[in-house]
Amino acid sequence: MTKTSTQRDRLEKPTLIYPFKAPPATGRVLKVAPGVVWMRMPLPMILNHINVYGIEDSEGWAAVDTGMGTEETLAAWRELFANATDRRPLTRVFVTHMHPDHVGMTGWLTRKFNCRLWMTRLEYLNCRVLVADTLRDAPDDGVAFYRRAGWSDASIETYRARFGNFGKRIHTLPDSYRRIVDGEEIRIGANTWRVIVGTGHSPEHACLYCPELKLLVSGDQVLPRISSNVSVYPTEPDADPMRDWLESLAKIKREVPDDVLVLPSHNDCFRGLHARLDHLGASQERTLSNLRRSLEEPKRAIDVFAALFGRSIGETDPGLLNLATGESIACLNYLTHRGEVRQTFDDAGVAWYQMARS
Repeated sequence: MTKTSTQRDRLEKPTLIYPFKAPPATGRVLKVAPGVVWMRMPLPMILNHINVYGIEDSEGWAAVDTGMGTEETLAAWRELFANATDRRPLTRVFVTHMHPDHVGMTGWLTRKFNCRLWMTRLEYLNCRVLVADTLRDAPDDGVAFYRRAGWSDASIETYRARFGNFGKRIHTLPDSYRRIVDGEEIRIGANTWRVIVGTGHSPEHACLYCPELKLLVSGDQVLPRISSNVSVYPTEPDADPMRDWLESLAKIKREVPDDVLVLPSHNDCFRGLHARLDHLGASQERTLSNLRRSLEEPKRAIDVFAALFGRSIGETDPGLLNLATGESIACLNYLTHRGEVRQTFDDAGVAWYQMARS
């Protein structure tokens, strides 16, 4: 999904190594390691692409992520199959997490090749729940959530009109799946891949690590040039996903050595995993320090955008407003759960945040 540009990526970035001159063109593959290819699918947004990967399997190819369920992505997959020199079928589809740019074409691919979806349980079930909201009226809990954040009546009406769009770019999911779990070792073709689950960006995001090939399919957990959106949503308004995300960065650093080639979902494949993890963690700490300073006076969630993102965010881009609000609340919840920030409510039910006085 589209990422917000936060202050945590505004520190001087480490020097990463990008071993490939250019990404693959739409409808083409680029070999990144023995039996592993990189493909790119279009997205209808500012972040205009998602990377998907193919891993040679015993009877064909396993796909990792699928792109958004759009006509452009469908055309890209058909072009890939038409250009393929290896005509063996897809054997299975791995999906890192539930966002539409990752899971959108899964139903089409699994039905076309009569193969199974491999996914973590929370990602699969959460995706099914959100898809079920298609054409449903916006819930009162969602309206109350954004009113507490300080949204105007106009933004609330836009939220009502947009609600239920999640499932519109996801082909109907398979009615069953093969669950993958943290630490599981899966044989794909000639090599073994270990599942490393991260949280924060999504409930149970699966990365795939192959020690033999020194590869990490990082999904959205680690991206080289942008930061993963970490948001709180109306279904769990008191959640602390920022803590989960920071803990996941540390976990990946512990479990994956620095010498891997990272295959991310956006931007280009890169080397320098540990430097990037350190940068993301340090930059988030800097962002939280900016937030603390801004909360010397009471603020609503929509009042801290400048502290977090270095700019104001208006109502003209409702998608960006939604992401920015979710991430603002994630940062505010992080400080609130640690007792650093106090939350109060005014007569209109709007939440105000301020540094707690000792």
